[in-house]
Formats: sequence, C-alpha cells, structure tokens
Amino acid sequence: MERRPPPPAAAPPGVPPGAASDVVEDTVLLAGRTVSMLRPRDGDAVLDELLAEDDPDEDRLPFWAQLWPAGAALAQAIAGRSLAGRRVLELGCGLGLVGVAAALAGASVLAVDRSPEATMFAAANAARNGVTLQTAVCAFDRPEPLLAAAPWDLVLAADVLYEQRNVPVLVWLLPRLVEVTGEVWLADPGRTMLTSFLAGVDATGWRREQLVADPAGMIIHRLRLEEGTAVPRVPASRQLSPRP
Repeated sequence: MERRPPPPAAAPPGVPPGAASDVVEDTVLLAGRTVSMLRPRDGDAVLDELLAEDDPDEDRLPFWAQLWPAGAALAQAIAGRSLAGRRVLELGCGLGLVGVAAALAGASVLAVDRSPEATMFAAANAARNGVTLQTAVCAFDRPEPLLAAAPWDLVLAADVLYEQRNVPVLVWLLPRLVEVTGEVWLADPGRTMLTSFLAGVDATGWRREQLVADPAGMIIHRLRLEEGTAVPRVPASRQLSPRP
C-alpha cells in the first residue's frame, strides 16, 4: 500500500493565508502566566511571497513576523500591573504580545500596525489567550483615527525607532495622544535614532525616566507631559509631510 504524507494542518483561524499561515507557537511567561503566541514559521518565506507580488508594498515588510526583545521586555513590564478601566494604545503591535499583556492586565486595548498581516496575527494571538484586542491598520504618519480617539491613558511602543523617518513623526504624534494624566512607555534596544528622539522629547515638554533596564540592555522610557504643556490638537495632515 502506498503511504502518503499526511495533509498539512489547517491554518489557525484568523491568520493570513499563504506563507504566513504556516505557523509555530512560542510561549512567553508573563507574571507567572504562560502566554501562547503564534508566528510564521519562516519569515523569509513571507518576505519572498511579498516580493513576488507585482507591486509589493513596503509597509507590509514582515518586520512583524517575530517576537522582538524590546516587545518581550515591554510586555514583562506591563504584566501583573492593574490596568482595569484604562484605555491603552499600542503602536507597531507586530504579533501583539504587548497588547495581549495589557489586555490580560485589564485594559481596553487598540493595537495598530501598518501591516494588515500583523493586525490579523495580533487579534488571533489575543483570542488564543482569552482576551480581545481591537486592531487597526494605521501608520504613524497617518494617525488621524488615533488622534480622533485621544486622549489615551497609556501608549505603548516597542522598538519603533528603527527608521529615521519615524523620529520626527513620533516626536510630533506622542504628545497629541495623551494628556498630562497619561503616559507613554517606549522600549528601545539602543537604536542609533534614540538620541535624536530623546532630544526631541526633551524639547517638547516631557518628563522622562528610565523605567526598566534589563541585563540585555533593554531600556523602557516612561514619558509624561509636564503640567501646563500646551499641545495643539490639529489634524496630523496639516503637520506631517505626505508620503511620496
């Protein structure tokens, strides 16, 4: 009798089709709880599939397809805190680990990323861990939906300074997402753009402190607006240069 290989396992519900549907599971321990995270088995295959398209969109480059150390550090910092009743925004959510940690802590979370595949994985990973994330496809330089829903109680971002173009955009955007009672937590592994970002932060009117520095050098910056800081609530389209 001819032996045939078993059929491939069905993709978990909610994940994108194609190479991204071939997934593996990573587990992360957060405040004594094991969190299950799905990710594509082969990030290079996801990239190859994107580049094979007639007009590949650079916003869909699969930076999101792995768990980055900064995200793990930020999730650890959030885990175990009481965020009940807090409105939390995660910028550049990737696979959704930070947003899941905030939701497990009781927050109402909107997780955004410029890649639609990332937001699909974030929602699927939230469901896998018994919580719900609202998700949206949204780039930093087109943040009108985020501004419309502001102010947020807490804004979370992990390793978002990997491109120079993100620095002026985030320096402009972050103070418009919170008020003096809100906070921004930004985890960074020491990107070269961090220095210019922090200079912009200092010039904008933030109080900042180093929240966590783990042995691997991961730093979480906690940002709060100084009392009396006046931030114009104008549409982003009037302040940010449009993309070419």
